[in-house]
Amino acid sequence: MLRFTPVRAAVLLTLTAAAVARAQDAPMKIKPQGGALSAEASKAKAHRMSTAQQIHSATSAGPRSISDNATVMAADESGKMVQLRPGTNGWTCIPDEPTTPGLDPMCIDRNGMAWVQALIAKKPKPGNTAPGLIYMLQGGSDLSATDPFATKTDHYIASPPHFMVMWPYDAKASGFSTTPKKTGSWIMWAGTPYAHLMVNQTP
Repeated sequence: MLRFTPVRAAVLLTLTAAAVARAQDAPMKIKPQGGALSAEASKAKAHRMSTAQQIHSATSAGPRSISDNATVMAADESGKMVQLRPGTNGWTCIPDEPTTPGLDPMCIDRNGMAWVQALIAKKPKPGNTAPGLIYMLQGGSDLSATDPFATKTDHYIASPPHFMVMWPYDAKASGFSTTPKKTGSWIMWAGTPYAHLMVNQTP
């Protein structure tokens, strides 16, 4: 997730379906410029990042054609999810999570959000009925390549800019590798209901 993580920044994704629906229905008022943020700048200023900086971080995760019109959500100081900017296209972008290594903002479509919510709730399988998409064009880091519910690690798995297809790909049937790599595609969490395709490239 992908990053997605498990979804890295899982603490930022405790969204309810109703909150996301309300955010997507609101008219868009702000259209900031997307773009890359340096890891040093993001981590050093995360504790005092302004709303504009959070929006910039969040929208840097996806292609401009998506992030320009996406809802932007972030956690406030109490940990509650708040809407920083309404959107119109069904996508939700979330800024970098400062407690993880490197940068890991993400942009998630509705099916991807159903997948993420199921993961956070530790449900037996994802809730999406069609493939979801998650963009992480600043890269990301995961606790494990095999266990979707891992809670600790001695070595984070770093990923380059990528996007994820949130669907239970079968390694044997598809021929995709299950070994983490920096180029090409591979299946994370293979053999579990939360298996998904990691595509290491910028579309």
